Amino acid sequence: MIYHHNRFTFKATVTAQQREEALASLRNQGESIDAVTRYVVGRDVGGDFDYGAVFVIEDLDGYWEYLMAPSHAHTDRIGLPLVESFVSYDTTDSDDPDIAQKIADLHARRYAGDPALTKLVADLPSYTGSSAPTPRSCLQLILCAGSWSGDTSP
Repeated sequence: MIYHHNRFTFKATVTAQQREEALASLRNQGESIDAVTRYVVGRDVGGDFDYGAVFVIEDLDGYWEYLMAPSHAHTDRIGLPLVESFVSYDTTDSDDPDIAQKIADLHARRYAGDPALTKLVADLPSYTGSSAPTPRSCLQLILCAGSWSGDTSP
Protein backbone atom coordinates (compact mmCIF):
# COMPACT_ATOMS: atom_id res chain seq x y z
CA MET A 1 0.00 0.00 0.00
CA ILE A 2 1.09 3.55 -0.70
CA TYR A 3 -0.33 6.50 1.20
CA HIS A 4 0.29 9.63 -0.87
CA HIS A 5 0.16 12.72 1.36
CA ASN A 6 -0.23 16.34 0.25
CA ARG A 7 -0.02 19.25 2.69
CA PHE A 8 -0.46 22.83 1.55
CA THR A 9 -1.30 26.41 2.39
CA PHE A 10 -3.20 28.67 0.04
CA LYS A 11 -1.97 32.13 -0.90
CA ALA A 12 -3.48 34.95 1.18
CA THR A 13 -5.18 36.33 -1.95
CA VAL A 14 -7.22 33.15 -2.59
CA THR A 15 -10.97 33.64 -2.24
CA ALA A 16 -13.22 31.29 -0.30
CA GLN A 17 -14.79 30.17 -3.59
CA GLN A 18 -11.40 29.35 -5.14
CA ARG A 19 -10.37 27.43 -2.02
CA GLU A 20 -13.58 25.41 -1.99
CA GLU A 21 -13.28 24.62 -5.71
CA ALA A 22 -9.73 23.34 -5.21
CA LEU A 23 -10.72 21.21 -2.21
CA ALA A 24 -13.74 19.85 -4.10
CA SER A 25 -11.43 18.94 -6.98
CA LEU A 26 -9.19 16.99 -4.58
CA ARG A 27 -12.24 15.15 -3.24
CA ASN A 28 -13.27 14.38 -6.81
CA GLN A 29 -9.89 12.71 -7.34
CA GLY A 30 -10.65 10.38 -4.46
CA GLU A 31 -14.08 9.59 -5.86
CA SER A 32 -13.21 9.29 -9.55
CA ILE A 33 -9.83 7.55 -9.70
CA ASP A 34 -10.36 3.79 -9.51
CA ALA A 35 -6.85 3.19 -8.13
CA VAL A 36 -7.63 5.26 -5.02
CA THR A 37 -9.01 2.87 -2.41
CA ARG A 38 -9.49 5.49 0.33
CA TYR A 39 -8.89 9.19 0.73
CA VAL A 40 -9.34 12.14 3.03
CA VAL A 41 -9.25 15.86 2.24
CA GLY A 42 -9.45 18.46 4.99
CA ARG A 43 -7.73 20.65 7.54
CA ASP A 44 -4.11 19.93 8.42
CA VAL A 45 -3.91 19.76 12.20
CA GLY A 46 -0.75 20.37 14.20
CA GLY A 47 1.55 21.34 11.38
CA ASP A 48 2.79 24.23 9.31
CA PHE A 49 0.09 23.86 6.66
CA ASP A 50 -3.61 24.69 6.50
CA TYR A 51 -4.95 21.75 4.45
CA GLY A 52 -4.04 18.23 3.52
CA ALA A 53 -5.11 15.28 1.40
CA VAL A 54 -4.16 11.61 1.60
CA PHE A 55 -4.82 9.12 -1.18
CA VAL A 56 -4.40 5.40 -0.52
CA ILE A 57 -3.19 3.42 -3.53
CA GLU A 58 -2.49 -0.32 -3.78
CA ASP A 59 0.72 -0.35 -5.84
CA LEU A 60 2.90 1.45 -8.39
CA ASP A 61 0.55 0.69 -11.28
CA GLY A 62 -2.23 2.33 -9.30
CA TYR A 63 0.06 5.25 -8.45
CA TRP A 64 0.63 5.84 -12.16
CA GLU A 65 -3.12 5.65 -12.80
CA TYR A 66 -3.63 8.23 -10.03
CA LEU A 67 -0.96 10.54 -11.45
CA MET A 68 -2.34 10.40 -14.99
CA ALA A 69 -6.04 10.68 -14.19
CA PRO A 70 -7.86 13.62 -15.79
CA SER A 71 -9.28 14.60 -12.41
CA HIS A 72 -5.72 14.87 -11.03
CA ALA A 73 -4.68 17.07 -13.97
CA HIS A 74 -7.73 19.25 -13.32
CA THR A 75 -6.73 19.75 -9.68
CA ASP A 76 -3.21 20.68 -10.77
CA ARG A 77 -4.51 23.28 -13.23
CA ILE A 78 -6.93 24.97 -10.84
CA GLY A 79 -5.19 24.32 -7.53
CA LEU A 80 -1.44 24.78 -7.96
CA PRO A 81 -1.68 28.47 -8.94
CA LEU A 82 -3.49 29.09 -5.62
CA VAL A 83 -0.85 27.44 -3.41
CA GLU A 84 1.76 29.30 -1.37
CA SER A 85 3.54 26.28 0.11
CA PHE A 86 3.24 22.59 -0.66
CA VAL A 87 4.82 19.38 0.52
CA SER A 88 4.12 15.84 -0.58
CA TYR A 89 5.37 12.54 0.73
CA ASP A 90 4.55 8.86 0.60
CA THR A 91 4.24 6.25 3.31
CA THR A 92 4.37 2.63 2.19
CA ASP A 93 4.55 -0.86 3.61
CA SER A 94 6.46 -2.09 0.55
CA ASP A 95 9.60 -4.11 1.22
CA ASP A 96 11.08 -3.02 -2.11
CA PRO A 97 14.35 -1.20 -1.32
CA ASP A 98 13.95 0.80 -4.55
CA ILE A 99 10.38 1.98 -3.91
CA ALA A 100 11.40 5.61 -3.32
CA GLN A 101 13.26 5.76 -6.63
CA LYS A 102 10.40 4.04 -8.45
CA ILE A 103 7.93 6.62 -7.11
CA ALA A 104 10.31 9.45 -8.05
CA ASP A 105 10.62 7.97 -11.54
CA LEU A 106 6.83 7.98 -11.97
CA HIS A 107 6.69 11.66 -11.06
CA ALA A 108 9.62 12.50 -13.36
CA ARG A 109 7.94 10.61 -16.21
CA ARG A 110 4.74 12.57 -15.64
CA TYR A 111 6.56 15.91 -15.58
CA ALA A 112 8.54 15.04 -18.72
CA GLY A 113 5.31 14.44 -20.62
CA ASP A 114 3.54 17.60 -19.46
CA PRO A 115 5.37 20.93 -19.95
CA ALA A 116 2.36 22.89 -18.64
CA LEU A 117 2.49 20.96 -15.37
CA THR A 118 6.24 21.54 -15.22
CA LYS A 119 5.63 25.29 -15.41
CA LEU A 120 2.94 25.17 -12.71
CA VAL A 121 5.34 23.32 -10.42
CA ALA A 122 8.25 25.63 -11.23
CA ASP A 123 6.07 28.63 -10.36
CA LEU A 124 5.21 27.36 -6.86
CA PRO A 125 6.79 29.55 -4.16
CA SER A 126 7.63 26.47 -2.04
CA TYR A 127 7.38 22.80 -3.03
CA THR A 128 9.21 19.89 -1.41
CA GLY A 129 8.74 16.18 -0.97
CA SER A 130 8.45 12.94 -2.88
CA SER A 131 6.58 14.36 -5.86
CA ALA A 132 8.69 17.51 -6.14
CA PRO A 133 11.22 17.40 -8.95
CA THR A 134 14.75 16.58 -7.86
CA PRO A 135 17.50 18.98 -9.00
CA ARG A 136 18.45 16.57 -11.80
CA SER A 137 14.90 15.83 -12.96
CA CYS A 138 14.03 19.50 -12.59
CA LEU A 139 16.86 20.42 -14.96
CA GLN A 140 15.64 17.84 -17.47
CA LEU A 141 12.07 19.05 -17.15
CA ILE A 142 12.89 22.71 -17.50
CA LEU A 143 15.07 22.02 -20.52
CA CYS A 144 12.24 19.98 -22.04
CA ALA A 145 9.81 22.80 -21.33
CA GLY A 146 12.14 25.28 -23.03
CA SER A 147 12.36 27.67 -20.10
CA TRP A 148 15.77 26.95 -18.55
CA SER A 149 17.56 30.09 -17.39
CA GLY A 150 19.59 29.15 -14.35
CA ASP A 151 22.21 27.15 -12.55
CA THR A 152 23.07 23.60 -13.66
CA SER A 153 24.44 22.37 -10.34
CA PRO A 154 22.68 19.36 -8.78
